[in-house]
Amino acid sequence: CPPLAEMHKLKEKFRQIFNNPKTNWLRGLLRIGIWQKRAKQYFPDSVKTITNWIDEIIAYFDNRTTSGIVEGINNKLKLIKRSAYGFRNFDNYKNRCLLTQAFNC
Repeated sequence: CPPLAEMHKLKEKFRQIFNNPKTNWLRGLLRIGIWQKRAKQYFPDSVKTITNWIDEIIAYFDNRTTSGIVEGINNKLKLIKRSAYGFRNFDNYKNRCLLTQAFNC
């Protein structure tokens, strides 16, 4: 299936942009722009999202860090909040959040 093969190549090309340690923010911006032109036909929603978040995406090339850990912690806290419906007071909720985080380090 040629379209599927092209989509796979585009996905791998996007991954290579971020895995190359020599890529600075300017080169990254250029490569992402080229990738977006080629990928617009296959991944229109992804291209739109990347365009909306380009500043944050390009910031990755400065320090090579992401907010993945913080996003994971926020997700766990939201799950606890959803299951905390029966907690009688805020201290029980706070203690559950702190215990969950303490065992994940």
